[in-house]
Amino acid sequence: MNPFLTEEHELVRNSVRCFAEQQIKPQVAHLDAKEEFSLELTLKAGQLGLYGMTVPESYGGHGMDFRSFIIAIEELARVDSSQAATLAANETLGIWPILNFGNEEQKKTYLPVLCSGQGLWAFGLTEPNAGSDSRGTKTKAVLSDDIWEINGSKIFITNGNTEITKGATVQTITEDSNGEKLFTCFLVEQGTPGYYSKTMKGKMMWRASNTAEMYFTSCKINKDQVLGNIGDGSKIMLSALDIGKLAIAAMGLGLSQGCFEMALKYSKERKQFGQPISKFQAISFKLAEMAKKIELARNTLYKACWLKDNSQPFSYEGTIAKLYCSEIAKEISDEAVQIFGGYGLMNDYHVERFYRDQRLLQIGEGTSEIQRLIIARKIGC
Repeated sequence: MNPFLTEEHELVRNSVRCFAEQQIKPQVAHLDAKEEFSLELTLKAGQLGLYGMTVPESYGGHGMDFRSFIIAIEELARVDSSQAATLAANETLGIWPILNFGNEEQKKTYLPVLCSGQGLWAFGLTEPNAGSDSRGTKTKAVLSDDIWEINGSKIFITNGNTEITKGATVQTITEDSNGEKLFTCFLVEQGTPGYYSKTMKGKMMWRASNTAEMYFTSCKINKDQVLGNIGDGSKIMLSALDIGKLAIAAMGLGLSQGCFEMALKYSKERKQFGQPISKFQAISFKLAEMAKKIELARNTLYKACWLKDNSQPFSYEGTIAKLYCSEIAKEISDEAVQIFGGYGLMNDYHVERFYRDQRLLQIGEGTSEIQRLIIARKIGC
């Protein structure tokens, strides 16, 4: 029993867990080794209804609450963070800005395919010299004769260059009539002349998730491709990151759960000095700490999601959840590898991949340092 969940939420959990175990798990090692984005798994997840979960049915979504989506992310990350990242980025950074800031034509144009799992949308925010300082954006957009011309680049963009990527929301610098700098977002479709994306390889983590660089060279788009209003860029970006934090937290929670389950099972099977290592206090206390942290993380995250579903302010609670869930993922994956000993260092065991995958969680959607800064300001420091 959980005060934040209903029977419907548990049905979502069981459905996604079954999908992750039966469809994703057998392919994880191959996809990770080859650094290969899986179109097949993405389409299957779409058929299951995992894309557009929180979008109204009128736009092709499934009209579910945010907790259902978070549980789906959690259960995917329990098996593979790469597949969780593909879904999380599409929903929070791809769909969310269009749903909440797009006009009716933009919603009807883009949302149905993004909710089907047959199309992905990226969010172009991070640049080579603009990470935690998002206001350091250098990509510029200039208006001339009702045509916007974009020049600049983006980096570390999830879903930015797959077979089914339909485009990206791109934050740029624009200027008002007085020459004042404004941040403005544009919807740039894949294949637009002057827009080029390139897949990044050699990642330590999320190797089966697509990460891309984006380049804009005299990229010309129509004025009706502005998302929201001129100057709304920061508002759109912060709104998307507030939602994205919850998804990253869910990935940390799911990854931690997966590590704990693997370590617990292994500790009961591995024998040393004539008994299972789970019987030794040094190991049992590690597992007890894992269970404690997971319970606290789950309650913290679900509370933030409950607040969002009930139209209450949730940014502060979401920041705490993101920080805590990502930090315990680091701690739990490390202890899980320790319990596995030498075997935990070999890629024949899933725990090695989990140890790598957790590392991005303290960076993506705002570093742990930025989360602490936000919390410190909130409490008046």
